[in-house]
Amino acid sequence: MNPRLIHDNEKSYYILCLLISISTYLALIISIIGIVYILIGVLITFFLHGISIGHIRNNGVRLTEKQFPEIYKRAREIGLDMELTDFPEIYIVQSDGILNAFATRFFGRNFVVLYSDIVEIVEEGNTNELDFVIAHELAHLKRKHISKNILILPALWVPFLGNAYSRACEYTCDRVATAYTKDSQASINALAILAVGKRLAKDVHIEEYLNTASKETGFFLWLSHVLSSHPPLPLRIKEIYKLQSFPEMYGLSRVG
Repeated sequence: MNPRLIHDNEKSYYILCLLISISTYLALIISIIGIVYILIGVLITFFLHGISIGHIRNNGVRLTEKQFPEIYKRAREIGLDMELTDFPEIYIVQSDGILNAFATRFFGRNFVVLYSDIVEIVEEGNTNELDFVIAHELAHLKRKHISKNILILPALWVPFLGNAYSRACEYTCDRVATAYTKDSQASINALAILAVGKRLAKDVHIEEYLNTASKETGFFLWLSHVLSSHPPLPLRIKEIYKLQSFPEMYGLSRVG
């Protein structure tokens, strides 16, 4: 993977999180009783995560060559292009109108979960937008974000730091997804869909959306930003515009 697609803050925040986490683990181990707390925390996390994965596998529809074959084929193509060695099991789950998707890992197996309303954008002819969503989740797996999060778990509880690292990872995955799908406009459209839904997204004036968002200021806007695991959608769109306008900065010849 092109290292210039990785957001600078992801690298710096990860190093800081790693140092804090190693120090925390050492302190807990030295205290002896801390080892018990580590084991209890790991077991509880493992158990709850296992239940969540079990629910998805019990109720979700897994993509295969016969189940949503076109989406499955395109996901495989993107994964191969990324040189993803451990291709995930991809499930669609009913979402009650929630537009979301996520990547996770359990017992050495990778998973991508697509909420049904995200997949339904294909019905509107927005296949490239769904490609961006899938590529974004595959980028999380390529960058091993899930495995890293387990390693730096203590630091993720530090106020503001964990969310800052998470936001940087999201920027990275947006860049990677745009680079590998080769369609920056589809990337922007996909983020607009997350903002207002699949039916209204086509009517959003993106430049006006960014312009009005840039004029919004205040303490609670800032607080909402720094406490969020994802950057505000207008900032994510601006990053894609930057990638589109200056591809050479990211080691790319051009971005569609």
